[in-house]
Amino acid sequence: MSFTRYIVDTMTRTIGYAVRSRCIRLDREQGLVKLNLGSGLSVIPGWINADGSLNALIATWPVQVHRCLYKLSGSSQYYKFDEYHAILSSNRFVFYNLEYGLPFPDQCGDAIYSSHFLEHLKKEDGVHLLREVYRVLKPGGILRISVPDLAFAISLYKANSVRMLNDYFFVEHRGSYFARHKYMYDYDLMKTLLDQIGFGDVRRCGYKQGRLPDVELLDNYPEDSLFVEAIRPH
Repeated sequence: MSFTRYIVDTMTRTIGYAVRSRCIRLDREQGLVKLNLGSGLSVIPGWINADGSLNALIATWPVQVHRCLYKLSGSSQYYKFDEYHAILSSNRFVFYNLEYGLPFPDQCGDAIYSSHFLEHLKKEDGVHLLREVYRVLKPGGILRISVPDLAFAISLYKANSVRMLNDYFFVEHRGSYFARHKYMYDYDLMKTLLDQIGFGDVRRCGYKQGRLPDVELLDNYPEDSLFVEAIRPH
C-alpha cells in the first residue's frame, strides 16, 4: 500500500468511526426510499448512496475540492474529472462506514441494493449489516445483493487458480484496505444467513432480472456474480 493510499484510508476510516452514530432523516413524500449500500461511484438517479469512501465524504463539497482530491480518490483510473464531478454533484451520497451498520431510521426503506460490497466485510460485520438492512426495510421491502459467487470461483481452480486467488479471495493488488475481500458467499451460505435473520422469499436471480426497482440499470459484473433477492415479511 502506498503512503498516500494509507493516509486516505486512515482518514476516511477515522472520520467514519467518528460519525458512526449518525442518523439520516429521509423524506418519504418524494416517493420510494431506495438505498444503495457500498455504492462507490456506481450510482443512478433516485437512489441514496451510502458509502465509506473519500468520494462520498466530499460529494457535497465545492468543485475545487473535487479537483484537488480527484487523483487521491483513485477515480482518475476510471473517470475523467468532468465525469467524476458530475457523478458526485448530481447524486445523493451519505458518508458512513457500513461496518457500523446503517445511519437510517427503522422501517424507512422500500428497496435496498448492494453490489460487490458485502465480501469486503468480515463475516461478523456482514451479518451485522444484514441485520441492519432488515431493521431499515419496511415490511414488504426488498433487498437485492450481488457478490462474487464462491461456487464460480471454486470452479476456476483447476483451469486458472491464479485468477481465482487474485480476483476472489485475496484481492491485495489494489493497495487498499477497503478493496480486500474478507469473506465469500455461495447461494446456500447467503440463503441460510438471510433465513436466519428473518427474511422471506429468498430467491436466486439472473443478471438484471428480479423484483428490485431499476435492477436493469444497477446490476454489473454479469459473468461471475451471485444475485440474490429477499423480502422483509409483513
